[in-house]
Amino acid sequence: MKFEDWPEEWQEWAKLTPLERFRESEKIFAQYLAMGGSLDPDPDPTSPFYDPETSGSGAAYGRPGLCVLRRSPV
Repeated sequence: MKFEDWPEEWQEWAKLTPLERFRESEKIFAQYLAMGGSLDPDPDPTSPFYDPETSGSGAAYGRPGLCVLRRSPV
């Protein structure tokens, strides 16, 4: 795919210097964390290092107080 055929947003990103891209990535990452994003990796039960006792599930979507509602009777 030619550069001219790229979406405009991609072209703008490619025209940035590495330092400018790094600074923009920092802003995006800060917003991700502010929205409740997590740095914790997803548990991988197939990993030889997986320990079910130490890999507890955190709050849903990184926010406490959310609960799952069922639509059908149990």
